[in-house]
Amino acid sequence: MKEHLSRRNLMRFGAGVLGAGILAEELGSELISPQPAVAENNITPDEALQKLIDGNRRFLFREQKKPNRSYARLLQVANGQKPFASILSCADSRVPAEMLFDQGFGDLFVCRVAGNVATPEEIASLEYGAYKLGTKVIMVMGHKRCGAVTAAMTDGEFPGHISTLISAIKPAVKNVKGKYGDALENACKENALLQIKTLMTSPVLAKLVEDKKLKIVAGYYDLDTGKVSLVA
Repeated sequence: MKEHLSRRNLMRFGAGVLGAGILAEELGSELISPQPAVAENNITPDEALQKLIDGNRRFLFREQKKPNRSYARLLQVANGQKPFASILSCADSRVPAEMLFDQGFGDLFVCRVAGNVATPEEIASLEYGAYKLGTKVIMVMGHKRCGAVTAAMTDGEFPGHISTLISAIKPAVKNVKGKYGDALENACKENALLQIKTLMTSPVLAKLVEDKKLKIVAGYYDLDTGKVSLVA
């Protein structure tokens, strides 16, 4: 009986070692020579937007999948990228796009600047993301209690190049002056919409939108809840 059990255990141990060896070999080969990145943006603009919405919902309800964050994925996209969405967000340290939308390496093409302002450099970057890399949606994402928008609501003077960003936000502040609701929140949302108008002055982006190859939307991130809502 003991001999029978010993043989059985030996066989199980041997099978386990063999299986572990095969798994290690597969993982090792993936790390050394990873498969090339697939065309993960071969989807429609509506599907791309839904992926952002679904990812934020997972983040909001603590059901994150945390996809594409492994070392193997890092190597997979090292020589090429096919992000499905571009994000123009504020440089605020509390607004990490990949975390908010539950994405990973190679999924999002992110441009960050204080006040999520569509500067010439940001527009050029987003043109590259959409035209060259194939992103299907651009979200201009403002956020709650944005410092840049708060500054634009004052009449103070600002040193260095800060004033250039403030000047780009002030029209949004003017547009919502006297409107019902929280003045700062209204200005943050209006600023996101205003920056979309600036993006649409780009012939490259406008053409992609016209051809229904790209969608540009405004979003608003609530720092207190983690929710990203669309701004109409």
